[in-house]
Amino acid sequence: MKRSKNYNNSLALIEKGKKYSAVEACELAKKTTTVKYDASIRVSFNLNVDPRQADQQIRGAMVLPNGTGRSQKVLVVTRGANVDLALKSGADYAGEKEVLDQIKGGWFDFDVIVATPDMMGELGKLGKILGPKGLMPNPKTGTVTTNIAQAVEEIKKGKVEYRVDKEGNINCLIGKSSFDTDKLAENFNALYGTIVKARPAAVKGTFIQSCTISSNMGPGIKVEVA
Repeated sequence: MKRSKNYNNSLALIEKGKKYSAVEACELAKKTTTVKYDASIRVSFNLNVDPRQADQQIRGAMVLPNGTGRSQKVLVVTRGANVDLALKSGADYAGEKEVLDQIKGGWFDFDVIVATPDMMGELGKLGKILGPKGLMPNPKTGTVTTNIAQAVEEIKKGKVEYRVDKEGNINCLIGKSSFDTDKLAENFNALYGTIVKARPAAVKGTFIQSCTISSNMGPGIKVEVA
């Protein structure tokens, strides 16, 4: 694949085969972004898991210490007084049947759906619409809950979801290129610690096989992990 001049210049800043500390990798990711906007910084873990096994399907959510640098629109699907509570808690939209009808009609002006358990039956009917877009609420990520205020607050603060794919990879946002290096590294370390704690008991040997940090359109930087 032919690479752009900017990409090759960025690649030249990375020592081939070297694994960097989290701080060094985050600093390089900031330096090697090839776009003019505030690029997202992401981390990719390759894990020694078999996602076909139910006990190795790693999935969850956490609030990054320094947020993601990205504003997310939250829709809360609930009933009665909880609608007003959701809006007062910072949700961008809230409602029940009327918002579900809007979704059926093609409305998707939101990034995350939070739902109370009593609405999951109705939301389940939209599974074929929401599932492929990754918008279906899930108790494992804290988006199906009776504590609406907490769920909305966490998302607005910078909550990220992580989920292992069929190849054993987890890809996750840890911030923006405008972040201070130390704040990016702190976010990385928090996510790394969470992934380590999620190690399935059935896994033998090295759990995290490789780890790479990169920016939008930028080259990957290998990170030294224990």
